Amino acid sequence: MMNLRLAMVQMNAVVGDLEGNTKEICRWIREAKKAKADVVVFPELAVSGYPPEDLLLMSQFLRDVHRMQTQIAKASSGLMVVVGSVDRPRDVKLKTHPPSNGYDPSDRQKPLNVAWVFAKGRLVLSYAKHKLPNYGVFDEQRYFQEGSANPIVCLGSARIGINICEDIWFANGPVCSQVKYGGAHLIVNINASPYHVGKTRERRRMLVERAREHGVWVSYTNMVGGQDELVFDGNSLVIDPRGTLVAQAKAFEEDLLLTDLSLSRATNHRSKRVSTVSPSQKRVGISFIPIPWQPSPSQTVSPSVKRGRSSMTEGEEVYRALVLGVRDYVRKNGFSKVVVGISGGIDSALTALIARDALGASQVVGVMMPSPYTSSASKQDSRALAKNLGMDLLNLPISGLFKTFLRELRPLFKGCPVDTTEENLQARIRGMLLMALSNKFGYLVLTTGNKSEMSVGYATLYGDMAGGFAVIKDVPKTRVYQIARWRSDYQGPDFDPVSIPERIHSRAPSAELKANQTDQDSLPPYTELDAILQAYVEHNQSRKAIAKSGYPVHIVQKVLQLVDQSEYKRRQAPIGIKITARALGKDRRMPITNRYLPKR
Repeated sequence: MMNLRLAMVQMNAVVGDLEGNTKEICRWIREAKKAKADVVVFPELAVSGYPPEDLLLMSQFLRDVHRMQTQIAKASSGLMVVVGSVDRPRDVKLKTHPPSNGYDPSDRQKPLNVAWVFAKGRLVLSYAKHKLPNYGVFDEQRYFQEGSANPIVCLGSARIGINICEDIWFANGPVCSQVKYGGAHLIVNINASPYHVGKTRERRRMLVERAREHGVWVSYTNMVGGQDELVFDGNSLVIDPRGTLVAQAKAFEEDLLLTDLSLSRATNHRSKRVSTVSPSQKRVGISFIPIPWQPSPSQTVSPSVKRGRSSMTEGEEVYRALVLGVRDYVRKNGFSKVVVGISGGIDSALTALIARDALGASQVVGVMMPSPYTSSASKQDSRALAKNLGMDLLNLPISGLFKTFLRELRPLFKGCPVDTTEENLQARIRGMLLMALSNKFGYLVLTTGNKSEMSVGYATLYGDMAGGFAVIKDVPKTRVYQIARWRSDYQGPDFDPVSIPERIHSRAPSAELKANQTDQDSLPPYTELDAILQAYVEHNQSRKAIAKSGYPVHIVQKVLQLVDQSEYKRRQAPIGIKITARALGKDRRMPITNRYLPKR
């Protein structure tokens, strides 16, 4: 049994940049050749970027993706290359559907989510993904049709089963067929798996289970980078047949993970003939793709393997995900600088610090916009924050503008009591100033609202919600404090030693839109609020079930009502980075016009 040197490339693809992505793929192939790899593997949809969404409905886009095959094929001479891409529905075995279950014959015209396999300078296989996720942020059944073939690549004496992302999550899915009927020694699974808290541990448990139950090597190559609201964390893994983690790539960074595999350690030793295919093998789509191959005579199993960090605290994971998400959104959309409204509170402080770590202090402009209700502590803390972060801070007081608005509106508001209208005017003036700077200088406005506020609508439409990218939109307030503290205390090589002023960590949060205001005037304490929101927004629990956890029924009812009534605001908010299992956006799609009132 041959030893196999496996190169896994977790690359940062850009959606739609077909030429750029292909150029990077070819560059990484050259690096894998220098490392004397036998096989190099790239993530799911590496050619097109993930997710390409409605680009997949454009026939020209599909033709242009197909054209990239030629460049990759030329680069592949001398090793086997596995690349995620899109294919038109030809020369690929597709799943046959009965006329029932609402099957639309036009589905057979949809493209396929595929793994292209190149060897000897040509395309030898196109494996089509079987399991198309259609939950949360995934819409793959909208765009793709299912494959059903289970080809086995016979690279010399090595049997390699190839599948894509969701395929490996099913115990009775393609892996089972590829091992049981195809005799695979190694499973190569390619992915574009978005990050959320706890996802890395969940993946690893599943991969260990697959490796153990089938007695095979499992490689899991994941994408890295930010794409709109999604962040891909990398963390590519190699698991041996006993379920032991052998190698792990870096988290939230591009990486080339090299691992030498001794395929004789696979416990699935049943010999499968490649010259003929039995009826049982045909039934599950097994075929054999022989590729003559001889490993380098000097190649031996490496005594040590490259390993990334096997674990991070949740606070560190979330912080690194946010930094990557901001960096890529800004870079991939052609911005150079960002602007952040600095209030002296923890949300704007954390947003500015994330932007600084993502882009550099010189690319972040802070704007302090004091109103008649802004405290001296907020002004002092804003200046201290800017000094600590080394960023520019503009001072644009809004008191004069606020008086002008009130004077012009006074005849219309005559006889009306002062209420949230006057509070929201201040937020909207600030939003106008930030957007004016954006228009004039090309800055991207980063909004600073957190998930707790966005869930219950504690934010001003066209005010503090005005902007281009909502950095902490999916970060609950309690977690904002946790990750801000982690970053302030961080001592390590990846980030400069900077900190948020201590008083910002400890002051009671306030919008400062009226005298002596605190958030808790309108909301329950954030520890209580965030627990209720997690139960309702992320876990779909009812009022009764949440109240049984120990929260007063009237508070639970109020919070749930606020969430339901604020959908119209969230629909008009900028997109933000997903870090929880169920974010506000694609994950949770509620109708705005909605009279359903469940008996909670």
